[in-house]
Amino acid sequence: MQQATILVADDDAVARELLAEALRKEGYTVDAYASGEETIARGRRGNVDLVLTDLRMGAVDGLAVLREFKRMSPDTVVVVLTAFGSLEGAIEAIKQGAYDYLAKPFKKEDIKLVVKRGLEHRRLLQENARFRQELKSREQWSPLVGSSPAMMEVYKLVARVAANKSTVLLQGESGTGKELIARAIHAHGPRRDKPFIPVNCGALPDTLLESEMFGYEKGAFTGAIGNKVGLFESANGGTLFLDEIGDLGKDLQVKLLRVMQDHEVRRVGSTTSTKVDVRIIAATNQNLEQLVKEGRFRDDLYYRLKVVPIVLPSLADRREDIPMLVHHFLQKFSGGANQTVHGLLPETMAILTRYRWPGNVRELENVIERAVSLSHGPLLTPEDLPATIRLGAEAEPDSKQPRCDQTNEAYLTLEEVEKRHLIRVLKETRGNKVKAAKILGIDRRTLYRMAERFGLDLGGDQEEIEKEEGLTG
Repeated sequence: MQQATILVADDDAVARELLAEALRKEGYTVDAYASGEETIARGRRGNVDLVLTDLRMGAVDGLAVLREFKRMSPDTVVVVLTAFGSLEGAIEAIKQGAYDYLAKPFKKEDIKLVVKRGLEHRRLLQENARFRQELKSREQWSPLVGSSPAMMEVYKLVARVAANKSTVLLQGESGTGKELIARAIHAHGPRRDKPFIPVNCGALPDTLLESEMFGYEKGAFTGAIGNKVGLFESANGGTLFLDEIGDLGKDLQVKLLRVMQDHEVRRVGSTTSTKVDVRIIAATNQNLEQLVKEGRFRDDLYYRLKVVPIVLPSLADRREDIPMLVHHFLQKFSGGANQTVHGLLPETMAILTRYRWPGNVRELENVIERAVSLSHGPLLTPEDLPATIRLGAEAEPDSKQPRCDQTNEAYLTLEEVEKRHLIRVLKETRGNKVKAAKILGIDRRTLYRMAERFGLDLGGDQEEIEKEEGLTG
């Protein structure tokens, strides 16, 4: 495997060479430069994975290096090195797209860790781009996403049944994509150029549903001021998708059975029938066999519908499809006002793959849409997910969680999470210590101690703050 290529930019010769040598010992290919101009010139030749640049150099400083690399090579990770008192510059660098920053002086171990995580970040961005390209290459008609064994069986059945006109019964929990499968069957078959008409059998009272499905003649009932074509006639030559078929009343069950047997429909209030050629695809999240035993669903209609049954797996039973689904929805929702979200952190994906998803794919789609809307960075973090999802994932056994990587190196320590959160709050408050402390739920004395622990200079007189806090607290 080819080692990563790293550029080091620092006008301090001693610091530059020490840093380059430390990284070469880790097996990286390292080129070191004394100016921003030389670093950018090398970057134009391509093949740069990560840049470590000092913030303050000559005419072309670290921010200029950052901006130029973000322009010509967006996937290249840029880490900014800054003097102890340059917090504002570091925050500005983060705002402009730097992956991270390190305050001088720093330990070699800190550099090695940041570089390792930065390269993992780059790998994730490239993997996300590959996912997006793979999704773009899929057939345009098909919104189906997933390659798990369970979904592959579904695809095989869809391919076999699409070419004929057999009645299909789709069974599965809410949110598993039953209508998407019905549309795929229709779009892949000989009726693709004819209407596909969906109707929710549980959305209307039986009297209204009857007139919707079969139509009516003028004067058939109060308010019938003209003739109405029903959905069966409208779908002639095409497909009628009967969703939530288990909610259909007993009288309508009889009429539907008659249409399926005779291939003709009679409008409400009419004495004549009209021939129709309609393919029926029905769907339910209920156990129709149990409803038959309870006398709530006709057994003859059940067997008429169950010519080709297709059972759709729950998302919990196809967790290996979650990464592909997540990237599909990221691509879908990142095209709006928020153009900055390109992927997600490994720990975010771990939460998404561990959670049980009672609402299945529909719930996952809603969660990703919300996360993209609220995210402030290029990768979704656990904090971008609803608390219910995070807590629900924690309650799931580890054995049900697919591995997102082979080691735990991509996971942040609690201390690193705390540091990044502190930087984020300081950035949002533009360095206002009072506001930052209030948001974090701590006093200013604790805020200064945290900053000192992480090597951040907040400015001001810490001793005076501590005296003030001691007198007032």
